[in-house]
Amino acid sequence: MKKSIFLKIFSGYIFVIIILSGLILAFSFTKIRDFYIDGTTSDLKHLGIALETSIVPLLLDKNYRELDTLAKTIGKRINTRITVIAVNGRVIADSEADPNTMENHKGRTEIAQALEGGVGRFLRISDTLKKEMLYIAMPIKSENRIIGVLRLSLFLKEMSDIINHFRLNIFLITLIILSISLFIAYLFSRSLSRPIKELSSASQKVAQQDFNVRVFLKSNDELKELADSFNSMVIQMRSLFAQLTHQKEELNSIISSLQEGLLVLDRHDKVLICNDSFRKMTSKVQTEGKFYWEAFREPQFDELIKKVRNTRQNCVEEIEFNQRVFMCSATLLETESEIAVVFHDITEIKNLERIKTDFVLNVSHELRTPLTAIKGFVETMEEITKAGEGRRYLSIIKRNTNRLINIVADLLSVSELETKGVSPQFTEVDLKDIIENVLKIFDQRLKDKAISAQLLIEENFPIVFADPFSIEQMFINLIDNAVKYSEKGKITVSLGKTEEGVIIKVQDTGTGIPREHLPRIFERFYVVDKSRSKKMGGTGLGLSIVKHVVLVHRGAISVESSVGQGTTFTITLPNSKSVR
Repeated sequence: MKKSIFLKIFSGYIFVIIILSGLILAFSFTKIRDFYIDGTTSDLKHLGIALETSIVPLLLDKNYRELDTLAKTIGKRINTRITVIAVNGRVIADSEADPNTMENHKGRTEIAQALEGGVGRFLRISDTLKKEMLYIAMPIKSENRIIGVLRLSLFLKEMSDIINHFRLNIFLITLIILSISLFIAYLFSRSLSRPIKELSSASQKVAQQDFNVRVFLKSNDELKELADSFNSMVIQMRSLFAQLTHQKEELNSIISSLQEGLLVLDRHDKVLICNDSFRKMTSKVQTEGKFYWEAFREPQFDELIKKVRNTRQNCVEEIEFNQRVFMCSATLLETESEIAVVFHDITEIKNLERIKTDFVLNVSHELRTPLTAIKGFVETMEEITKAGEGRRYLSIIKRNTNRLINIVADLLSVSELETKGVSPQFTEVDLKDIIENVLKIFDQRLKDKAISAQLLIEENFPIVFADPFSIEQMFINLIDNAVKYSEKGKITVSLGKTEEGVIIKVQDTGTGIPREHLPRIFERFYVVDKSRSKKMGGTGLGLSIVKHVVLVHRGAISVESSVGQGTTFTITLPNSKSVR
């Protein structure tokens, strides 16, 4: 059950007032009783001092009968019980009872205190009269010697009646003060709770997106400051809400107008946001709030999402769906563990790539036959042509024909690699065997240039998973470049391993590559020194083939070079789990 702020404040005041009133009453009643008893005790002391002059002579003469008569006479007159006790505790005289029938009083508290020289006081029910009485005992002295004890006592009934009268008056006064306090507490609680209630009601309206509400208070205190701050906050919230609404509309408009499909998944892989392009792609009208696999069933996409969540990194994959090819870019939003996926339709690009590859492959095949025929006829004509201008022309034709044949061969290699790149034939490969076989191919050229070749292999170098054909093409092109652009020195191929995979380095001591050309050396048909490349028969496709092979194996390649000091190509290939 909801309890209002007014009831909380008012009940708090009631509790405090009642507790304080109870404490005041209890304290007052106790103090009044103590005050009255103290006053009565003082009066009895003075009475005892006055009676002492009459009692001492009789007590010294041991005239106990006359002493008892004196006690009874005076006790009736002053309405006070008078008792005289000997030092040994025997009762000698008593105004209310026969002293001979009374028990020994030496053990009574007030008597014991008086015998010690002080004034004894005690409240208890009388054993003789069976009524509550106040006892005051005083020592009776003669020549500084205690010769007896005078005890004066009063019934507390009269005292209780007087105290009860005082209590009734105090209780009535307290009740009046309590009523007035409760009324004031009611007014104060109401004045305090009313502005709080207004602020609460206004807050509820704001929560319902009513930003026109305002709270105006007449008081000049902290609550008015709170109300003013609330009004200012509402104004700012209205402005911010309008901006957010506008931004949300713009964002929704942008998302809806995107040609790429957009999908945002929450941490439970449920769809938070998707645009019209994604709905058209999946042919699903309503996908928000559902698991993504209810609208988009594709094993490759499932693997992509799992990979992003496991690695906590952004990933890009090509996915084929409904006879279309999409480049899926998945980004992890760290704050909420959400994933945003953008689907780029690259079907046309893939078709163009396939057409280009087919064109290059077909043209290369078609050119290879006539170029081979031309080369054969040129060689035949060289044999029958005598030295002179004609033979020089034939040499030029032969050199350019060989260049065309090399270009066609490299184009065929690139086309075959791209064709294999769709589904590379990965198997266990011993890189040591491949490199040794490739070096045998260049054995004669190395001898002709007096260049030494060295293979360095780290201990326990692993067997890697790779496409042996493309890996062989990669080493052939790298070592061919090293031999081609080196006039002396040596070529070093080193194999190392890391936790992530293997590292391959091909280092030469050749002419080197100028720094400005390094960013473009992997482009197709790009050559650093065109005249030197033509002279050596370079096609500008070798390093492009190397780059393609490395990318197919999901590796990375980098180059370091200094003019006149040589070049070092560094290739990193991932371990088998990453390649598979």
